[in-house]
Amino acid sequence: MMAQAHLHSLCLLTLYLTTGHGLEGKFSGPLKPMTFSIFEGQEPSQIIFQFKASPPAVTFKLSGETDGIFEIQPDGLLYHNKALDRETRAVHKLQVSALDAHGNTVEGPVPITVEVKDINDNRPTFIQSKYEGSVRQNSRPGKPFMYVNATDLDDPDTPNGQLFYQIVMQLPKINNVMYFQINNKTGEISLTFAGSKELDPSKNPFYNLVVSVKDMGGQTENSFSDSTSVDITVKENIWKAPQPVEIVENSTDPHPMKITQRLSPLFIHMLPLPTSVTEADWSGIGTLVAHDMDEENTVNSVLHYKIVDQFPKFPKDGLFLIQSFTGLFQLAEQSLKKQDAAQYLLTVEVSDKDFHTLCQVKINVIDINDQIPIFEKSDYGNLTLAEDTAVGSTILTIQATDADEPFTGSSKILYRITQGDDEGRLGIDTDPQNNTGYVIIKKPLDFETTAIHNIVFQAENPEPLVSGVQYNASSFATFTLFVTNVNEAPQFPQHIFQAKVSEDVAIGTKVGNMTAKDPEGLDISYSLRGDTRGWLRIDPATGEIFSAAPLDREAESLYRVQVVATEVGGSSLSTAAGFNLALTDVNDNPPRLAKEYTGLFFCHPLSAPGSHIIQATDDDLQSFRGPQFTFALGSESLQNDWEISKINGTHARLSTKHTRFEERVYNVPIRINDGGRPPLEGTVSLPVTFCSCVEGRCFRPVGHMPGIPTVGSTVGILLTTFLVIGVILTVVFIRMKKNKGKDNVESAQGSEATPLRN
Repeated sequence: MMAQAHLHSLCLLTLYLTTGHGLEGKFSGPLKPMTFSIFEGQEPSQIIFQFKASPPAVTFKLSGETDGIFEIQPDGLLYHNKALDRETRAVHKLQVSALDAHGNTVEGPVPITVEVKDINDNRPTFIQSKYEGSVRQNSRPGKPFMYVNATDLDDPDTPNGQLFYQIVMQLPKINNVMYFQINNKTGEISLTFAGSKELDPSKNPFYNLVVSVKDMGGQTENSFSDSTSVDITVKENIWKAPQPVEIVENSTDPHPMKITQRLSPLFIHMLPLPTSVTEADWSGIGTLVAHDMDEENTVNSVLHYKIVDQFPKFPKDGLFLIQSFTGLFQLAEQSLKKQDAAQYLLTVEVSDKDFHTLCQVKINVIDINDQIPIFEKSDYGNLTLAEDTAVGSTILTIQATDADEPFTGSSKILYRITQGDDEGRLGIDTDPQNNTGYVIIKKPLDFETTAIHNIVFQAENPEPLVSGVQYNASSFATFTLFVTNVNEAPQFPQHIFQAKVSEDVAIGTKVGNMTAKDPEGLDISYSLRGDTRGWLRIDPATGEIFSAAPLDREAESLYRVQVVATEVGGSSLSTAAGFNLALTDVNDNPPRLAKEYTGLFFCHPLSAPGSHIIQATDDDLQSFRGPQFTFALGSESLQNDWEISKINGTHARLSTKHTRFEERVYNVPIRINDGGRPPLEGTVSLPVTFCSCVEGRCFRPVGHMPGIPTVGSTVGILLTTFLVIGVILTVVFIRMKKNKGKDNVESAQGSEATPLRN
């Protein structure tokens, strides 16, 4: 019986996630030939390397295959301003030159190579959307008769471009057996062993395959894929048995004389002879025909057929009969079961009164889908569930059985719901080992939508039934599901809402809107939770969110709060969702010194002009190049004594112009400009001390500090204390020894002030 099927379009969906890739190794260094490896697809404005200039070089120049992607800053910062694409250019050959202040090349050009490393950003694609081919019956297994081909633009030397072919579907798929196979690497299609033996154009002349191709060698879930359709026509075997040959006795014709490809006294058919039989085919399986060259209608030409061996002898020997004179094969006492043996090999003896020959006959057992699935009971009763029953819960177990060959398409059972679940809230998972069906909740139940589900289950096979067999009431069962109401909290359409505003928006500006719905249709009131800075307010009726105070990105660049939706009336249930407000930067912070510079000094007197290095910063968001501060003296009157020069975007050098400074503290005002939009400027006072030095360190006499006694008062206090102690001792000694007396009054000398180390 021929089974036909129609192939519908097959859609395959794959997600590709990727993470950023950074550069390894040092970030900066001198100008020399270098090679960098960078993954394609990275975000633009990525720094590659910082070249350091050696005098007299003061700036750098970039040339070569920049493609408008690579740039270099005057300070030697090499970066790319666009994402790289390996498929456009896999290697960029660049040259970097170092220039002096007049623009003359003093070093280089030095070759710089940028290798673009591949990521899996291209999906494989079949060259044709549909392929057609043909194969002859009984073709040799493994011999390709056609092929499919796909291309992938990714690097073929990496897994990203390594393609993996496979057959994902064969229609029809008889007895769950694959008749076709594909070379996973080349796409060549050939017959399997089963296909070589069982393809028969009189039963199924046409087959359809769905072939998929994956990159990443087919070894990962993070691969891209494509699919195509392949139509295959099965053609009849062109080999035919030779016609009977007659030979004249005592012929005088020239010898040797060709008779045929093989001559046997009795049997001239090609050996072995294959045939097929269905499980319940009690009619003739096939006829074995032999020919005897002796004269017809004589005792010499009467042939006898006999089965002399059966392999395997399972479930028992003697499963087949052959009519002695006609060679007709038949089943013996019982029908066959493919699970017992898929193929039998019979040895047949054909004989006349003097000679005999042997022939081997292969019989393939074909399973037929002549049994329908039958439910163990037709009604699974009633069940009551609350509408908040968890998704994924198993609520019922159903069971049907099928008498066809186990673990084939004829006995496998698929369950589906034919009535009572238009929203697809229920699903059925089948255990392939025992065909048990588990009814689960796929989507949340909803009392307000459907309170009663009158379910009808159907059990069916993935393979079509044979002609004359149809599904009946035994393959159907009923079930009633009652859904009870539950007071549910309001529901937001998403868990997190996001918005972005500038940090300088006016108070009262609308920055977002969040709305929820109550399943029971109650009104909703909105409130904020976690607004620790008091920056926001929300309209309790509409859910609109407004700024309520000045925003400050430097204090918090991503401000997270929760919006609470509470039903008005009922049980006052509530639910919350996040609101993330991203603040974009405004240049609203003037530059300042990066730290307190309280210990700057020069040893007095100066032997030569000196300098100190200072660093500036500000709190605004910096570009990928970093800050670009400029420095200047705060007063023109200082230009005769001081000089400030920029080192880079954050550092400057403060230098003396002469050595004629007094021994004291100088407060040097310095103006720092950030060059922003709009530019902001800050003036800082930098204290610089000129002092006497000992061993390279600044020392100054310690002066009088409020609340601390002077040296003279300290000496007086000590003398008074000693005098009192002496008087007390004198009284004690007089009482102990009347004859003795002695006064001892000690004095202390004032000491000079000890210099304190600054």
